[in-house]
Amino acid sequence: MLVLILSVVVLLVIGGCVCVFWAARGDAPRWARGVAKATLLGSELTRSVSRNSRSQQSGGDD
Repeated sequence: MLVLILSVVVLLVIGGCVCVFWAARGDAPRWARGVAKATLLGSELTRSVSRNSRSQQSGGDD
C-alpha cells in the first residue's frame, strides 16, 4: 500500500514538472498553467518549511 501511495506522489510530481516546463515554453493550455502554478507554490511552501525546520534545529547555537 505504501508503494502505491509513493508511486502516485512521484507521478504527480513528475506531471507537475512537465506542466512547469510546458508553461515556461509559452504554449501551454490554461489547465497546464494552473497545474504549473500549483506545483511552483508547493515547491516554495516545501522549501520554506524546510528552511524553518533547519533554523529551529540549529537556533540555539548562536
